[in-house]
Amino acid sequence: MTLDGIDKKLLGYLQEDSKQTNKELSLKLNLSVTAVYERIKKLERLKVIEKNVCLLDKTKVNLSFVAFCHIKLMQHSKDYVIKFEKEVTQLNEVLECYHISGDYDYLLKVIVKDMEAFREFMVKKLTTISHIGSTHSTFMISEVKHTTALSLV
Repeated sequence: MTLDGIDKKLLGYLQEDSKQTNKELSLKLNLSVTAVYERIKKLERLKVIEKNVCLLDKTKVNLSFVAFCHIKLMQHSKDYVIKFEKEVTQLNEVLECYHISGDYDYLLKVIVKDMEAFREFMVKKLTTISHIGSTHSTFMISEVKHTTALSLV
């Protein structure tokens, strides 16, 4: 799919603040309100825009402990991979899960209240998933950059 310059600008504005009105966007893009509306609908139909969400400040909802967990499976069989992926997606504390290359098989981003909650998560949830061979966790000291916006330039 090819996005033109206006689509890219529109997507950039929507990534900054998806609650902007079509009128506000039309003024920024020098387009009619109808043209902006049609472009947004087209981008939604084509699944370029997957969904609109509300981003929370994790400290204000008392979930500021961020851990990154490296997971190594016992085996790399299809059954082990499918079972692990199915079970890990059910864990609310896991915000992101990536199948990766290198020494470990998966990288998880986990957010909980504090170290005690993380220990509870590890003992009662994550390590109960069968076929996990080993885990290695690191913890965030400070957040240097966090964005959800993709650069379209």
